[in-house]
Amino acid sequence: MTTTPEGRKGAASAAAGPAATPAYETLALERDADHGVTILTLSRPAKRNAMSPRLHEEMTEALEYLRYDPATRVVVLTGAGTSFCAGMDLKEFFIDLREKPAEYDRITRLAVEWRGRTLRFFPKPTIAMVNGYCFGGAFSIVEGCDLAIAAEEATFGLSEINFGLFPGGSVSKSLANLLRPRDALFYGLTGTPFDGKRAAEIGFVNYAVPLAHLRDDVLAIARTMATKDPEALRATKEAYRHSLSMDWDAAMSYSFAREQAVTLAQHDAWRKEGIGDFLQGRYRPGLGARPTPTE
Repeated sequence: MTTTPEGRKGAASAAAGPAATPAYETLALERDADHGVTILTLSRPAKRNAMSPRLHEEMTEALEYLRYDPATRVVVLTGAGTSFCAGMDLKEFFIDLREKPAEYDRITRLAVEWRGRTLRFFPKPTIAMVNGYCFGGAFSIVEGCDLAIAAEEATFGLSEINFGLFPGGSVSKSLANLLRPRDALFYGLTGTPFDGKRAAEIGFVNYAVPLAHLRDDVLAIARTMATKDPEALRATKEAYRHSLSMDWDAAMSYSFAREQAVTLAQHDAWRKEGIGDFLQGRYRPGLGARPTPTE
């Protein structure tokens, strides 16, 4: 696995094309090139990877780059050191921008957009690998990803109530999307922290594993997804996300139209090869993936 270290000031624009791997001040890109997996790491360990204005700018650029990067089939988001993300950088965001309303609004829009919309509708699968502290605004990163796997030792918390605020921005919507009302309100109103095991119990993450096994476990899942057809992966995500806000008739119409789009993009491969190989007895879809032509 190769790592792109932090380096120059600023990030390469997505316009530079997928051939030039960018470097960042607040993020790090690590490639599992043989398997099509890219690990995008929040890299402000001295600040517990708190989200600064610069991090929001760079994350916006990085996700745009990875959207069109042909070497990336699955994106894993995690944090450097012992933290996943401590939420917003309270000083740089709430204090330093207090007298700059236009800049505050610009950064707020970036912060909400990449967590609340870009991640949710990203065309490639995303996994939150929660390796440590996960507070406040970081909940929206976890919720925005398609899957989330946590270390059992990770610590989660909605800390806003402890300094007289509430889970604002995209966080309250993230809680409403994933958690039962009793759980969302209990942790939002009390600020009580909880660990990775509890995060799995309340459905905030898929499951939790010991920290020592977290990376291997997540990469195994990412590599498995990277072997699937990218059009089918994207359609799976979009059909689910969009169906949440549709009535039955609209959802059926969308699903039919999306199936036609997948068929066209694949040149009917799911029917000719996917179902065709099943009918020839080469595999059983319910028990495993279709073998590749070299197998």
